[in-house]
Amino acid sequence: MKWRLSEKLSSAKKLNKKVYLLLGLFLIPLSLALHPVTLFKTLTGPVKKEQQGTALLPEQGLAARTGEENSPASEGEGGEVSRGSDVSRSDVVLLAQVIEGEAAAEPYSGKVAVGAVIMNRTESPDFPKTIPGVIYERDAFESVSNGQYLRPVTAEALQAASEAVNGSDPVGGALYFWNPAKSSSEWVYTREIITRIGGHVFAR
Repeated sequence: MKWRLSEKLSSAKKLNKKVYLLLGLFLIPLSLALHPVTLFKTLTGPVKKEQQGTALLPEQGLAARTGEENSPASEGEGGEVSRGSDVSRSDVVLLAQVIEGEAAAEPYSGKVAVGAVIMNRTESPDFPKTIPGVIYERDAFESVSNGQYLRPVTAEALQAASEAVNGSDPVGGALYFWNPAKSSSEWVYTREIITRIGGHVFAR
């Protein structure tokens, strides 16, 4: 009897070891499976919070991308009085296109001068009140008539356009300009000549 009882106890111990072993083999993979889930939640939690915080400031992101806060057309440079309070970015680019078309070979001062003439016209009762209105008047500018203003715009032309919009006027209010070597119009010489910059004569 004693031998059989000890044999049963021995068998029970062996069975318990097998059960514990199986439980261990089951629990270890389960813990490994649960651990990455916890880690993933921990890592993704702060990211979502940062994204929510950023979404609260869309205006700041837009201003940073477009540079509107530092727009030269809205601030004015060098203490000059801005004439561009109602001038859009597309107007400045259009002005730069005509500057490039009319004065590509001129010095920088000559480019600003051409831009100033266009801006002066927007303030004259004899011309349209907007940059596009002045530029697209019939036969107003040779480069518009022949398509030369559609050439690629240079950084210098854009800077000259910005300077003219911001009030720079090296031509003293001139409303007209021409190249004496190319112009055959007698009418232009009836205008009051103000100055000459580069290859252009400027008059009102």
